[in-house]
Amino acid sequence: MNKKPKIIITDFINDNLEPEKVLLDGRADIWALDALSEKELQGRVEDADVLIVYHCLRVSQATIRQLKNCKLIVRAGVGIDNVDHPYAASKGIPMVNIPDYGSEDVADSAMSMLLSLMRGTHGLNSRLRADIGPWSFTQVQPLHRLRGCKLGIVGLGRIGTAMALRAKAFGMDVAFYDPYKADGYEKALGIHREENLVTLLSSSDAVSLHCPLTPETQHLINANTLSLMKQGAYLINTARGAVVDTSAIPQALESGQLRGAGIDVLENEPPGKDDMMISAWKNPGHPAHHQLIVNPHAAFYSEEGLMEIRRRSIKAFLDVLEGKSLKNIVNSIESP
Repeated sequence: MNKKPKIIITDFINDNLEPEKVLLDGRADIWALDALSEKELQGRVEDADVLIVYHCLRVSQATIRQLKNCKLIVRAGVGIDNVDHPYAASKGIPMVNIPDYGSEDVADSAMSMLLSLMRGTHGLNSRLRADIGPWSFTQVQPLHRLRGCKLGIVGLGRIGTAMALRAKAFGMDVAFYDPYKADGYEKALGIHREENLVTLLSSSDAVSLHCPLTPETQHLINANTLSLMKQGAYLINTARGAVVDTSAIPQALESGQLRGAGIDVLENEPPGKDDMMISAWKNPGHPAHHQLIVNPHAAFYSEEGLMEIRRRSIKAFLDVLEGKSLKNIVNSIESP
């Protein structure tokens, strides 16, 4: 009797796996480890035929080297920086991601943060709850209507495009910076293209980040680039945590360089007790307490989106099982 393939979900999922089991229909065994660190994978994944990785940990060479039977790694999400996929390729293990499962959810979350900050609803709610100032709109003066304000988008992929369409619906003037995007997208979307990051930052009333994490984008937004932004601008990050050096945000808010920020992703999740931005956010005496929105890497989430990513992850395995071509491969497997 042939042994069933073994699928291991490394992290994030910790329920009865009913959505996965329904699709598998007995064709594979599946376990969810709910690990919080790579160390917790030791001795538990070596015999996996398929590894499904979410975003709570990193899978490095040390783990991949121990995989004896692995035929596929599924990065259950968009970002691919938390798996050493080039090393997996060198071991003959393809990796796929799920690039389009949550485009609308992340864009909705980014837009909701932007609206809450630019219309003052977050700041007013926070200050009134703390019994600060008068029961009046004057607490957030001056505010300007969104129509005509310029939104700068960094990274015009699926989510960046979805964000552009939402901002346009509010009458915002939308521009983007993406050196890897072919010409013509700006015309198709009716937005503007900026040829360099400095121009985008210095001319935008708000900036929303939608780029992947690469060596080029590591700490793309830092104390220096924040200083290039318009005085009193807003910053939204629903991309990857390490794209922003968040230690620079408290000072930018305190000086008024930033008027508000919405941060859904952090370089270290959950943050440590010594995280400078989180400390400022928790401090009632710091402007960040009322001008900063922090979420726990939740922009991707909706019940529909979560079910979609779980099903799509299993579908990738079924494609392998049925000898179909894999979609969304992110590493190249060299022929021996």
